[in-house]
Amino acid sequence: MSHKIIRSLFEGRLKTWAETRSPALRISYQNVDFAPTANETYLRAFLLPAGTNSNDLAGAHRLYTGLFQITIVTPAGGGTGAAEGLVDELAALFPLNDRLTKPGFSAQVMTPVEPGPEQQEDTAFALPVSFQYRADTTT
Repeated sequence: MSHKIIRSLFEGRLKTWAETRSPALRISYQNVDFAPTANETYLRAFLLPAGTNSNDLAGAHRLYTGLFQITIVTPAGGGTGAAEGLVDELAALFPLNDRLTKPGFSAQVMTPVEPGPEQQEDTAFALPVSFQYRADTTT
């Protein structure tokens, strides 16, 4: 099991939500070509793994930890309200202690979704939000 599975769980949930909301939001994924349109609100998704540990003497246990970050990008000059409203939606999408699972694997949201420092870009306003995760497995 790996961070690859964790990425698929978090990105899968985010994708489903973004496609079904109105208006739908496009997502820019790591190392995937993406060209935003003028005045588009969209998301950037990042999985930022931390070190992998083993908490048993036999070496069968694996502890995967890291950060999942979603940067909300809105057109410049429109204020912060649209991005801040999406923070609340993302907090509901990834609630504290939620477990995302697939057969034989579970990743847990370990911290509340929290906004980071706002960034003014050339033509956009970017508001990153993130939460920490962990997954425990045995081999």
